[in-house]
Order: sequence, then structure tokens, then C-alpha cells
Amino acid sequence: MKYSITRRALLATAAFSVAGSMLAGAAMAQDKIVIRMSTPATATDQRSVALEEAFGPAVSEFAEYQPNYNATMFKQGTELEAIARGNLEMSITSAQELATIFPEFSIFTAGYLHRDAEHQVKVFNADFMEPMKKKVEEELGVKLLSVVYLGRRHVNLKPEKKISTPADLAGIQLRMPGTEAWLFLGSALGADPVPLAFTEVYTALQTGAIDGQDNPLPTVKDSKFYEVTSQIVLTSHLVDLNYIAFSKELWDSLTPEQQEAVQKGADAAADLGRQRQLELEEELVAFMREQGLEVYEPDIEAFRTHVQKAYLESEFAKDWPEGMIDKINAIE
Repeated sequence: MKYSITRRALLATAAFSVAGSMLAGAAMAQDKIVIRMSTPATATDQRSVALEEAFGPAVSEFAEYQPNYNATMFKQGTELEAIARGNLEMSITSAQELATIFPEFSIFTAGYLHRDAEHQVKVFNADFMEPMKKKVEEELGVKLLSVVYLGRRHVNLKPEKKISTPADLAGIQLRMPGTEAWLFLGSALGADPVPLAFTEVYTALQTGAIDGQDNPLPTVKDSKFYEVTSQIVLTSHLVDLNYIAFSKELWDSLTPEQQEAVQKGADAAADLGRQRQLELEEELVAFMREQGLEVYEPDIEAFRTHVQKAYLESEFAKDWPEGMIDKINAIE
């Protein structure tokens, strides 16, 4: 694994950034602070909608929230570096992306870790998470404001091959985001992972360049992947999450009242998006079937056993904080 090279490069970027001067200049040049959000998600994605409805109004008295969708501002996977350089104020990032810089975050990329959305929030707010959050702030200049429930990820395939166990995914070209943690998850599921940007997935499925992708059902619907696939295998292999990432430099420049507004806005957006995702997941199985897709549950225990074994035997587990798994499991 090559964490150290990536980490040194990013931390060096952060150390020599001109974040302070750029952000201060932006604040002075306008009546309100400009908070630019960069995300690969679409404008209709629940995360995007929730941030516009809850975060934007929460900070409107002193800041202008400017969302940029479909990776039009920064390429997916480069947002954290942009915040570290002072070129961006806010993004939605994943544990997989953080793990390329801080290997201990790979624990949150492991399959079958979080039990559900509520458990996910409790883990993020637990005391044992504070050292990890503080390390991201101090070494990268990024503050993790809140955790966003992205949904239970399932395998979505174009081929009509029946999938019951991980062995049935052998030879399946499964799109995964292009980080080591994501690619490992694809392998742990039994597939052949293919790194590909999210914005290219629809066309790749349409042309047969890949056999499938994995995402929560709301994302499958929002991005219309159901138009170019034949089945959804309800593996529920990851209770997926994002973090709302914010510039620590900008955060430190805010008044306590403004910081409170930013935090409340982020939490409100995360909660709104979470509730809507849960509601959508209940509805979308029927929707997918109406679109002609076969939707079914495989042998979940076979997948859980296979995936957990792969992680425990991998190098990822060596980077996990001692006792963290037990602490996570102990949260009711």
C-alpha cells in the first residue's frame, strides 16, 4: 500500500498553501463569506437537495452557499486537496478518500461494519472518534462537520446472471471509485473491481465496458442506472457514508455564533438527507421492479462471512485503531 507517498504530498500541499490569504481576501471582497461546495453528485441527489434546503439557509445571514455539482469544479477525489490548498471551502468526502491520507479511516470502508443509519451517527459522535477528527483538522486543515447517510449499497448488474454467493461474482467487471479502499471492497465481494469516475458510469454500463456498479438505490434511480442494467442484488454490503468536509482555516476565522450556525446547518442537512434516503429505500425496490429489473436478496451470510474474512486478513486491519471494532460493536 502507498499511503505514505500520497499523504506526504497532500500534507506538504497543506503546509505551504495560501489558504489563509485567499479565504480572507474572498471574505473582504464581498459582503458575505463565499462557501463553495464541490461534489460529483447531481443537483437532484438527496445530499445536494438537503444541503441547499438546510445548510444554505442556516448560514445565509453571513455567508453565500455556492454548490457546484457533477464534479464541474473539481474532479472527484481531488476535493480534499483543494481544501488543503485553500482553493475550496467545502465538499462531501468519503471514508475511502480519507483513507488514502489517513489509513485508520479504512475501518469505515469495511463491509458490514455499521448496522444501520442510526448506528452510523452514534459512531461518528462517539468520544473515540475525536482523535481521528482532530488529526484530520491538524494535519490536513479539514474539519469533518457531520456524517451523511448515503444508504445501503447493493450490487447493480447489466448481465442477467443469478448471484447467490461471492463466487458468482467471479469475472464480473464491477465499477468502483478509484481508491485502494474502494477497489479492495470490490475484490472482497468476489468481483473484479474497475476504477472509474462516477460521471462515466452510465455510459460504461450502456456500452458494456463494465458489467455493473454498486450504489444505494436512490443513487441508482437519480443517475438512471436502471435504464442500462437488468438486476439489483440486495447485498447491503456497506451502510455507506459521506462526511461534510469544511475548511478548518475558514472555520477558525468565523465567530462562535457563525461556527454554531455552520455546525447546526450541516447537522440539519445530514439529518434531512438521512430521513429522505431511508424513506426512498423503502419505496425504490418496487420502483426498480416496475422498470423491469429483477431485484432479490442473495445469501447475505455467505457474503458477510466472505467480506469480513477478507478484511481481517488484509493490510487494512493493521491500520485500524486498537479496540475500535469492539467499541463500534458495543454502541447500541
